Amino acid sequence: MELLQELSSRNYPLYVFGWISLIGTIACMFMSFYSPTEVNGISAWIKPTKFFLSTFIFTWSMTWYLGYLKQTPAISIYTWLTIAVLAFELIYITLKAAQGHLSHFNISSSFNGFMFSMMGLAISLMTLATLYIGILFFIEPLPDLPTSYLWGIRLGIILFIIFAFEGGLMGARLAHTVGAPDGSPGLKFLNWSVTHGDLRIAHFIGMHALQVLPLLGFYVFSSSRGIIIISMLYLLLATGVLVQALMGKPLLKRVTKSELATHH
Repeated sequence: MELLQELSSRNYPLYVFGWISLIGTIACMFMSFYSPTEVNGISAWIKPTKFFLSTFIFTWSMTWYLGYLKQTPAISIYTWLTIAVLAFELIYITLKAAQGHLSHFNISSSFNGFMFSMMGLAISLMTLATLYIGILFFIEPLPDLPTSYLWGIRLGIILFIIFAFEGGLMGARLAHTVGAPDGSPGLKFLNWSVTHGDLRIAHFIGMHALQVLPLLGFYVFSSSRGIIIISMLYLLLATGVLVQALMGKPLLKRVTKSELATHH
């Protein structure tokens, strides 16, 4: 397939890691159906499924974007740092799921607290490194890219970084639910609370600006002004969802029991 060949040529290590993440997604999804192990009332394998899937999307997105930049040693360092950080996180999350234990917000022992802190430190380093990549898109000449697409990449990376660090708010609170303990009723798979505020929603929306804004910049908007305006509206959306969560209000209230699953 032409798209896969192009991805492979742009950044082969991240391309391969994306395939590994996709395989991990399928494996953990399979385990979620057949393993009896639960955490907070739902399959322990839902969380690693979501993390493998988001890693797959992130790595292939960055594989594509990095192909536009000069292939300097800094790009190679970023590539292997990203792989190391995400591999560390995915392996630990999967091991804790297999044990039926929380990976995040788990300070039940000195070891669990240390590993939680290490995950936070590692992902912060990777996020800062991604900021460097975003800066390169501002300073490197990229005349072959449509201006609306280039601004979509720039602003997508910026919003990704802002809302990646929003995860630190959850870490500081040792919870993602506002107004109730983690484990309240939530939407299926996503498990976003339908009874209280949930900080993961803004985290999700903001970080996926990394895909949404470049796609809009390439396929929908033909001017930099258009993509900048829609990016500001996207920022307002993610910020509004964050404020709503901090007020303890759910994004979507309970509808029917068949549409709900126990919150992660």
